[in-house]
Amino acid sequence: MEKYATLRVQERPENIVLVTLDRPEVANAFSTQAALDLCDVFRRLEAGGRYRCIVLTGAGEKAFCAGADLKERNSLTEEEWRSQHEIFERMFRAVRDCAVPVIAAVNGAAYAGGLELVLLCDFAYASKSAKFALTEASLGIMPGGGGTQTLARAVGERRAKELILAARPFSAAEALAWGVVNGLCEPRTLLDATLEAAARIAANAPLSVREARHAIRQGLGMDLASAMQLEIAAYNRLVGTEDRKEGVRAFNEKRKPNFKGC
Repeated sequence: MEKYATLRVQERPENIVLVTLDRPEVANAFSTQAALDLCDVFRRLEAGGRYRCIVLTGAGEKAFCAGADLKERNSLTEEEWRSQHEIFERMFRAVRDCAVPVIAAVNGAAYAGGLELVLLCDFAYASKSAKFALTEASLGIMPGGGGTQTLARAVGERRAKELILAARPFSAAEALAWGVVNGLCEPRTLLDATLEAAARIAANAPLSVREARHAIRQGLGMDLASAMQLEIAAYNRLVGTEDRKEGVRAFNEKRKPNFKGC
């Protein structure tokens, strides 16, 4: 596995990879290098073909990610700011479009781009002490990593307007109630719980997981009849796979299936 200046990347059992944002001295904020490192690691993990799930977290217990590194940005010209943001956009797309499921373990504050990163993951668990906010309007900008779209899809239009326009922080309990995260954990158990969820995904047929994710994501933008047709097309692509045959054999033989992703 590659070494990165701003990340720790660890292979775990069950073909799971743990990616840790590793700039705790600046609340794991995105620098230009951090964004480039995330782009590269997601490209490599997807290209590897053997990984079943990615868990994304932050170093320490205080912050998952505070968004862009504003100390670095303080010295940027307008042209440099826009150029940097193009790199950030690539980073967000790399997470959004990754063929491997991504789960966030939100170990602390997830602000601005940090919350946008959480919202682009498939789902998330959070520490009970985590805090969330899209703070951009208080800085003279607005969310630019998908936040106006992903938060509205998670919590609804009116709630998203309240949170974004007022730059209003919200608690882990509110994040759970509103559907931003799927569960809350004590800080000491968060990573284990998230890795356990990743292992449950990794135990299933990779092509089945991929097709189901695709159907959910694409179908949400369609009317119900069209979305159900999308689902059937995805279902039919799995009928001829070796993993489908292995799954049925394993069930009848009362054993654990050995899925190969083919």
